[in-house]
Amino acid sequence: MEAFLVANNVIINADIQKGRINKNIYGHFAEHLGRCIYEGIWVGEDSSIPNTKGIRNDVLAALKNIKVPVLRWPGGCFADEYHWKDGIGPKENRKRMVNTHWGGVVENNHFGTHEFMLLCEFLECEPYICGNVGSGTVQEMSEWVEYMTFEGESPMANWRRENGREEPWKLKYFGVGNENWGCGGNMRPEYYADLYRRYQTYVRNYGNNKVYKIAGGANVDDYNWTEVLMKNAHWLMDGLSLHYYTIPGDFWLGKGSAIDFPEDEWFITMKKALHMDELITKHSTIMDKYDPQKRIGMIIDEWGTWFDVEPGTNPGFLYQQNTIRDALVAGLHFNIFHNHADRVQMTNIAQTVNVLQAMILTEGEKMILTPTYHVFDMYKVHQDAEVLAVDSSFGTYEYNGEKLPQVTVSASKNAEGKIHVSLCNIDHQNGAELDLDLRGITAANTKVSGTIITADTMNAHNTFEQPDVVKPVEFTGVTLENNKLAIKLPEMSVVTLVIE
Repeated sequence: MEAFLVANNVIINADIQKGRINKNIYGHFAEHLGRCIYEGIWVGEDSSIPNTKGIRNDVLAALKNIKVPVLRWPGGCFADEYHWKDGIGPKENRKRMVNTHWGGVVENNHFGTHEFMLLCEFLECEPYICGNVGSGTVQEMSEWVEYMTFEGESPMANWRRENGREEPWKLKYFGVGNENWGCGGNMRPEYYADLYRRYQTYVRNYGNNKVYKIAGGANVDDYNWTEVLMKNAHWLMDGLSLHYYTIPGDFWLGKGSAIDFPEDEWFITMKKALHMDELITKHSTIMDKYDPQKRIGMIIDEWGTWFDVEPGTNPGFLYQQNTIRDALVAGLHFNIFHNHADRVQMTNIAQTVNVLQAMILTEGEKMILTPTYHVFDMYKVHQDAEVLAVDSSFGTYEYNGEKLPQVTVSASKNAEGKIHVSLCNIDHQNGAELDLDLRGITAANTKVSGTIITADTMNAHNTFEQPDVVKPVEFTGVTLENNKLAIKLPEMSVVTLVIE
């Protein structure tokens, strides 16, 4: 029997808007890693698995449902060893390569630029392509942009036409390198800043295509990297990336199991997820020094949980299960991102299918949706909505003498005037009673409804045998009277309310 602790108080000022939640905060990342692209998204046109031009129909439909706004590709570490010319033209002629970063498997390059752009067209999302600075040349990067976006007469544009695409694609987002402090070249920030300045010069705008250039930013709390990049190149970038993974264990010695974890790892995971707020705040402060108008977007293009791989799977494939714990991590991140919407303009969870904190898991022709997928589905109502001012005081979630805020919250108002409030109760043992005061709207005819995702156990997850163990249901623990809401959140739950 759950116990409800001391009441928590929230005030939402519906008439005070604090900026727009860029829909790209709900972005995704699909790397040539493990079974993300091959088997997860791409099965080929000859597959017995139902597909459209080689792309799985079931995965496509599921991703369309959550309104994926932007998709990052081809990496990740893979980006800095990817040579785009190997992945175009007749598939039987494409160069085979060894994926040295991820499992040493052979990459046949059947999923290349044309296939990725087709996937984005099917999803009706923006492509975000990450270019090769680590092992590639300026010419190679320049010609890729020309191949994709130039509509006139040129060797690259003509080559694109020969390969079946007459019109140029629209390409808005382009990353100049990836993790250049690590797998992308082990560079010093001063060296990468100079390389960025050089490479981005040749990422041209052709016709009316305007490229939003994203510089490779810091790893976690490397504030010096952000300082050096901003100081030396801020006027040449539109975005600066940040990578941070939620890992309860020691990265090199054992990150912890995705499903067989003790209570203390639940608590540590929540603590590590909440650390994202501090990282955004401190990196933003450095960015503000050089960009007080906040023209440059913070692009958190890799985030999510990273646990040990599932037993018996290729360690280079990074395949992990996904529990109610992952759902809470996703909800916590979104609440943080919303509340930093003035600076955070895009985030991309790692990764879309079968890798790390995935939306979807596949096994042959079978597919399941993860608890994280359902949180994306519940939160998609915040895309492009206006952040509302929220004042709150919450009780604490205490474990072994450490304390965290038990509940986090964010609220937004969409173009139709509907208000959505999302709440996360991270306590794995106790529910929370909330009093929510809704100000700035008239009480007449106000209605409230909601959706909740929760579970009976800390490691509840969906399997191919039981695909619906963790899924959203109607939330009935809310009452409305005179613009005041009384809310009862069960332990370890994510709730989204709609007030209209």
